[in-house]
Amino acid sequence: MALKNLTKIVYDKTLELASRPNALTWLFAISFVESSFFPIPPDIMIIPMVLACPLKAYKIASIATIASVLGGWFGYGIGVFGFEVIAKPLLEFYGYMDNFHKFENYYHQYGAWIVFGAGITPFPYKIITIASGVVRLDLIIFTIASVIARGIRFYLIAWLLKRYGAPMKDFIEKNLNLLSIIFLLLLIGGFALIKLL
Repeated sequence: MALKNLTKIVYDKTLELASRPNALTWLFAISFVESSFFPIPPDIMIIPMVLACPLKAYKIASIATIASVLGGWFGYGIGVFGFEVIAKPLLEFYGYMDNFHKFENYYHQYGAWIVFGAGITPFPYKIITIASGVVRLDLIIFTIASVIARGIRFYLIAWLLKRYGAPMKDFIEKNLNLLSIIFLLLLIGGFALIKLL
């Protein structure tokens, strides 16, 4: 219950930052830290900012995307440097290094899709950025998947709000999880169809 209350306080504070004159700076900061450790997604700032100034919709989406990818690199760094210090000794102590190596191979095979899926859906992106660093997923693949996924997510929200305004705000807030999952399934289905043809 205390965690839920804390999340609500952080959510309300983040929403309030969207109305400040330096909201773009705050959006950059929130988008950056959300990709590595912060619990509240930047969408809650993007929505009121775009509604307040539709002409800046794509600038707002661009700032969120760039900051999110940079924050993803920070999360990746946490995975690289935190693994040796914390996770590896524990895995070795419990005899799980072999299982970790199997997971690592799987992650290298499907890592771009994992990063993309987490970047576009409500799944906590910070978990994937850190995991990508732990397994040392190719940084170029990680970056490309992050740019595409975060860009699609933030630009789609900006476009919908710019085009349809306030009624779209309620719709997005109520259905963001479902919309993200449907979009991801349609995208994967499209790639699968192309592969079959």
